[in-house]
Amino acid sequence: MKVQKFWDAGISESSEDKIRETQLANLKNTLKHCYYSNEFYKKRIDEAGLNPDKIKSLDEIEKLPFTSKDDLRDNYPFGLFCEPVDKIVRVHSSSGTTGNPTVVGYTKEDLEMWANVLARIMYDVGVRKEDVVQISHGFGLFTGGFGFQCAAEKIGSLVVPVSGGNTERQLKIMSDFKSTILCCTPSYTLYMAEVAEKTNIDFSKLKLKLGFLGAEPWSESMRGEIEGRLNIKALDSYGLSEVIGPGVSCECLQQDGLHINEDHFLTEVIDPETGKVLPIGQKGELVFTSLTKKAFPVIRYRTKDISYLIDGKCSCGKTFVRMAKPMGRTDDMLIIRGVNVFPSQIEEVLMNIDDLEPHYLIVLYKKDYMDKIEVWVEVSEKIFHEKIMDLEDFEKSIEAKLYSAIGIRIKVSLKEPKTIVRSQGKAKRVWDKR
Repeated sequence: MKVQKFWDAGISESSEDKIRETQLANLKNTLKHCYYSNEFYKKRIDEAGLNPDKIKSLDEIEKLPFTSKDDLRDNYPFGLFCEPVDKIVRVHSSSGTTGNPTVVGYTKEDLEMWANVLARIMYDVGVRKEDVVQISHGFGLFTGGFGFQCAAEKIGSLVVPVSGGNTERQLKIMSDFKSTILCCTPSYTLYMAEVAEKTNIDFSKLKLKLGFLGAEPWSESMRGEIEGRLNIKALDSYGLSEVIGPGVSCECLQQDGLHINEDHFLTEVIDPETGKVLPIGQKGELVFTSLTKKAFPVIRYRTKDISYLIDGKCSCGKTFVRMAKPMGRTDDMLIIRGVNVFPSQIEEVLMNIDDLEPHYLIVLYKKDYMDKIEVWVEVSEKIFHEKIMDLEDFEKSIEAKLYSAIGIRIKVSLKEPKTIVRSQGKAKRVWDKR
């Protein structure tokens, strides 16, 4: 019997013309809503010379300036809300460690939409009411945990909102509750694998089959490590609180790019230096415009995430445009002696070297007024105990591989197993001592 879905299942397999028609209708509604309900957006739309009642094409959005995290902080806490506070039923927020936090709001309708877009993603890769969804993202002001909880409940799955931390308890619950789906950061899954090995838990004997992993960049090599050690299919899930939270895009089982929910989010890729919109396939900074949010719509929001768009129908059947796996952030980019270096480039090299553990730290410092870069990375228990006299040669071989891939000399310092601090949330990969 055909399942009756609670979202527009057909739109993701529609023709490009149908998708663009839907986007244009939703964009018109969003611009009118912003214009007539928020002074910040009204001023911007007026200054751009746009009449929100006469928008005729998606390209007209390029006349509008970008919105940045600074705009959100400058209008803290509720200055960019487009609904009165008495219609807001939930807020989420960033940590605000570098100034005012960014605060986002949701109406009851926004929460329903959020649950639907993420449920569509989960359902399309096989999550059903029979599944047990273990959510190991943090709860609280962070959006990740709540998004997956509401989506899984919408499908009818059993939700285990265990949150992050207390890893031995996580693994016991995973075993005892027979969890089939895992939602967390990729770095935390590797820490789970490490704890499981110490406590003699065999993932191949658990029911776990699928992971929605996100909230930080991770390489294809790390995916292979995760899938091998946890015996799961690992899917890259993308979202950010300013746009909605998780649910903006996600990989299907083909793992060939992340399908963007285009009926809800309009995507551009720009040159981060000039702001020029780049064509399909060219790498740059992702920019999103929300098309269906009421409380906190964003117009041309600069994410600082680096990716590119992939056009054409996926072999899974979806026609939504895809984005490549994010490969870093413009603000994570390290400039070392004039060379642009992303942590993900270093990770890709390290993860393809035998006898290294997937735990590393990039250390930046100055020596003789020059920027220096060093990578601390753990070796496996076996090589540390059996080949300790050969570690210097091993370091030099890794340095050669990094130089070949990136083009600058990076000192490598091999560390004893389990000495680099583990993350139970977003991994901290860079220590800047300059």
